[in-house]
Amino acid sequence: MSEVGIGLVGGGYMGKAHAVALSAVAAVFDTALRPRLEMICTTTPEGAAAKARQFGFARSTVDWRTLVADPRIDAVVIASPQDTHKDIALPAFAAGKHVFCEKPLGLGVVESRVMLEAAQRSGLVHMTGFNYIRTPASQLARQIIAAGEIGEVTWFCGEHTEDFYADPALAASRRTRGKANGNMGDLSPHIINAALALMGPIRSLCADIETVHRTRPAPGGTEAVTNDDQGQIMCRFVSGAMGHLFISRVATGRKMGYAYEISGTEGALRFDQEDQNALWLYRSRDPQGRQGFTKILTGPDHPDYQAFCLGPGHGTGYQDQIIIEARDFLEAIAAGTPRWPTFADGHMVNQVIDAAWASHERRGWVDVDPLEGEPHRS
Repeated sequence: MSEVGIGLVGGGYMGKAHAVALSAVAAVFDTALRPRLEMICTTTPEGAAAKARQFGFARSTVDWRTLVADPRIDAVVIASPQDTHKDIALPAFAAGKHVFCEKPLGLGVVESRVMLEAAQRSGLVHMTGFNYIRTPASQLARQIIAAGEIGEVTWFCGEHTEDFYADPALAASRRTRGKANGNMGDLSPHIINAALALMGPIRSLCADIETVHRTRPAPGGTEAVTNDDQGQIMCRFVSGAMGHLFISRVATGRKMGYAYEISGTEGALRFDQEDQNALWLYRSRDPQGRQGFTKILTGPDHPDYQAFCLGPGHGTGYQDQIIIEARDFLEAIAAGTPRWPTFADGHMVNQVIDAAWASHERRGWVDVDPLEGEPHRS
């Protein structure tokens, strides 16, 4: 098979990102398996037809069932709201389609467990969309840690902080309604995924979650906010390392504060997505008078960078992360083997979120349920 027929569900922000990535991936990475943009599904006939023309899909539909059942479609990319993920993924696996699903995997841990079980039964390729961890800098950080360059890791401090709801005068919307659309459902999966990718599984945690702005303007007055604005998680990893995560959509001044600092017995790492083409490395073995954090600008010597640019320090961007995801998905299909992050990794993130809510409600430490079968970590 030299081509794979792609069906895309969703034509919004993430739908466009995946469409652009699928159009570019073969040229960027010269993939052996080439995507064929077969069908896109959005909510109205006019909108679906317009997106098909804009994104380069051969056909369009308003019914995802039509897309999933189509014999010319080999793989389904789910970029629709999270309350649709399970209902689309299960029939897609049943129809013999490979599935890439945007984070979070379903509405929570109950749905993601069902999705994972269906994926594993199918024997098909399944991936969860965690794009930020794919920057060349974060891939380099994983390599440095795995190689033992900073010694035994003892501490992880991570955050995903943005300020798109910092202003209390912003009106209520779907993002302020329902637990799944809150800060823990929306932002936390990314930094939790980063913690798991860099540090391994979380054994136990203690969390505190809050709604900062409890009401927001709405037609005719105000409306109660029914989900959370920010949360913090103190945790202990299975490795024994300590950790802390902070997640907020009301962090004034922060636009893309996906950041982490990692301490080891022989060095340390720092990364901030707002400067995503740099990784800061400290080596404690450097001589006195030369010790300090060194800024490493990503370049062709680092993972996946050269396919985009030959100049060190010139940088990669957000869309490039999605193109790397598309490459991984195509390679997984071509090889017929799992490629990180699978549905198991998406489910593990949901397990941590579920434990965080349980801890918040009980006001104490809770264990994170172990996942049967380790997630794929290539």
